[in-house]
Amino acid sequence: MIHKFSLYGTNMVLDVNSGAVHIFDDISFEVLDYYEHLCSEEITDKLSDKYSREQIAEAVSEINELVRMGQLFTEDVYEDYIPLWDKKPVIKALCLHISHDCNLRCKYCFAATGNFGGERTMMQAETGKKAIEFLISQSANRRNLEIDFFGGEPLMNFDTVKEIIEYALERESEANKKFKFTLTTNALLLNEENKKYINEHIQNIVLSIDGREETNDRMRFRVDGSGTYNAIIPKIKDIAESRNQDRYYVRGTFTRENLDFSKDVLHLADEGFRQVSVEPVVAAKDTGYDIREEDLPVLFSEYESLALEYVNRLKSGNGFNFFHFMIDLSQGPCAAKRLGGCGSGHEYVAVTPLGDIYPCHQFVGMEEFRMGNVYNGEIDKKIQGDFKGSNVYSKADCRKCWAKFYCSGGCAANAYQFNNSINIPYKIGCELEKKRVECALWIKTQE
Repeated sequence: MIHKFSLYGTNMVLDVNSGAVHIFDDISFEVLDYYEHLCSEEITDKLSDKYSREQIAEAVSEINELVRMGQLFTEDVYEDYIPLWDKKPVIKALCLHISHDCNLRCKYCFAATGNFGGERTMMQAETGKKAIEFLISQSANRRNLEIDFFGGEPLMNFDTVKEIIEYALERESEANKKFKFTLTTNALLLNEENKKYINEHIQNIVLSIDGREETNDRMRFRVDGSGTYNAIIPKIKDIAESRNQDRYYVRGTFTRENLDFSKDVLHLADEGFRQVSVEPVVAAKDTGYDIREEDLPVLFSEYESLALEYVNRLKSGNGFNFFHFMIDLSQGPCAAKRLGGCGSGHEYVAVTPLGDIYPCHQFVGMEEFRMGNVYNGEIDKKIQGDFKGSNVYSKADCRKCWAKFYCSGGCAANAYQFNNSINIPYKIGCELEKKRVECALWIKTQE
């Protein structure tokens, strides 16, 4: 399988199964349309009104050589890996719901403004410690483990965050583990004291902001309805600088109310942030701000124009990293990640303030996906098996998709929300992902 596209005058061809990416001239690019179905003479007849026989013959010869080298029209060998995955799941990451409460009331919040459809409550330190022990017991021989402090708003329960971190660090040498911590925050409660602790103990921090003031405050506001932009922008600038513009992301969400989201990305870059992620909302149909199929052409254009400006800034020495444009063509994810994705439900799980275990943070509150509780240490093997068995070959739409090894089948939670199955991908998300991959590949040609 191949995928061919042109962007800003560059003809690009991706060989899906080998991962090889090529830049083609116009003649070879056209020859590809006929290469698999016609012989050389038939291809010459098709294109002789535009190119000479010699030019066409040379193009065919070059394509033949790429095929011979295993860089074009290669066979899919990855499906052979699937039977080899029949081994005990190893959980290596936890999303700890430190707070099921929030000091914001964001309109698009999938967590029902922080309480995930239940009571507003905080995780107790004892529950967090039980979660650490659960992770140690479920991680087998894996040494490097990850903890993401999530909410709601984790800084509303920061003393517990610190107690859990201290406990995890105490257990490292005893359990032969190494913990890495991430914290996601809306930044309203950031101050010098917790900033100092975060910078000393937490490897990555995600700072929520949607972009321009009007964009942010339309969706992200306090309980009393007041906006948050002016309160958080100096705080997140400060912590980004204190981390030398590294080991953080400013993370935003765009909706149907700001389809011109590239302006929000560039606004954040202009404010000095060098690590930026702005992602499409996943909202229920007819909420008013949900992304719809008719919006896709506008969004495709936005990604393309953002890619062009992204490259221009990189070349001028004023570049920044945009999460969805970052792609590694030399190594990239391992085969397991390419096939199976994020690992939700079998490598990564979420733990609520009461210790309940779910496949990921977006499934929290859905009783049918409750996998167990850290207080008894048991986990639902059927649910775990369902997620472990979900991959690009268990999804009919993914099998035939050229981008399957880049998105790894998409988000299971989004699939379930829209299609009531973790194995039927969310179509709009798929289309946006494919455009982002095209832009990312083009950017690589300009570096």
